[in-house]
Amino acid sequence: MTASAPLAPPWGEVWGQDSAVAALQAAASDPAQLAHAWLITGPPGSGRSTLAHAFAAALIAEPGDEAAMRQVLAGTHPDLTALRTEGVVISIRDARALVERSYFSPSLGRYRVIVVEDADRMVERTSNVLLKALEEPPEQTVWVLCAPSDADLLPTIRSRVRTLRLREPDVADVARLISARTGVDEAVAEQSARLAQRHIGMAQRLATDAASRERRDATLRAVLAVRGVSDAVETAGRIVSAATEDAKALTAERDESEREALRRTLGVAPGAPVPPAVRGQLSALEDEQKRRATRSLRDGIDRVLTDLESMYRDTLMLQFGREGDLINRELSSELAALASAWTPDRTLVVLDRISATRSALEGNAAPLLALESMLITVASGRTP
Repeated sequence: MTASAPLAPPWGEVWGQDSAVAALQAAASDPAQLAHAWLITGPPGSGRSTLAHAFAAALIAEPGDEAAMRQVLAGTHPDLTALRTEGVVISIRDARALVERSYFSPSLGRYRVIVVEDADRMVERTSNVLLKALEEPPEQTVWVLCAPSDADLLPTIRSRVRTLRLREPDVADVARLISARTGVDEAVAEQSARLAQRHIGMAQRLATDAASRERRDATLRAVLAVRGVSDAVETAGRIVSAATEDAKALTAERDESEREALRRTLGVAPGAPVPPAVRGQLSALEDEQKRRATRSLRDGIDRVLTDLESMYRDTLMLQFGREGDLINRELSSELAALASAWTPDRTLVVLDRISATRSALEGNAAPLLALESMLITVASGRTP
């Protein structure tokens, strides 16, 4: 992928997706090419949400109206409705609210646009709420769904949308982008892009946070040192504890500011008891914050599973003589020793177990028990 000239507004923040931008530019400028519902798919970090909001800005604003485009990109335009859930799943209540908004006529812009950034988090009942709205939307309403893959959505949803698949950038391209954005050393940018497996957001976090890189390295080395059940239990506990602390750090300050803002709105003075008449509103906020914390914890553990998959993928590559394509080059000597000690079949058993653990966590399994079970398989080579 080669670097391209900066794109005109509102496409300037979209990176490395020239063919997708061209298709959406054509659709935004020609009603004959505009579908009423779109699905943008691509791996995490490929820029799905960025592209969706740029498309929304191009649809809503008049050509050349950069002020309106900036308003859409900032998420404050009245003709944009965007949903990015911070819970485990998108609720039916949220889906119904989107459908209701979709039937409003545009107030200022050319179209009303509904963006669902995490469409893969809709369960079947929630997806069914959207079906009729996707099938027969008002003439000036456009839906834009985002998901890692079209397979993450029900066939009934897929049949009602036009799918646009994004390409995955190369490590070198992501490294150049991260270096240009953050000013970090090229070697750090390359390492971060490689360890993040080309996920732009994660690569930027690793590049600018040495503690994140050190924590990742320590986690992988701890798993490599697992030899028995006691090691598995101890290491699983450390992983869950670290993920929990990360989740608290990400949400604690925001939670407190939200609580204080709501108390001010309700007229409750700092330190004063909450009147019974408004306790329900505070309880609803606390429930939402708990769902967000659960999602943050699961996302953190999922990232650990992704890192472990990359490590055992490297082990399998070494077992088949592919030494030049490692993700975790910093662990090459340890992985070479593991590749010699294990058979490819055992490595595949571990990779399958990691995948099964991810599925179990998505099904509400207790994180600590799920990780303990997985690490016992790492230690023994057998599924418990």
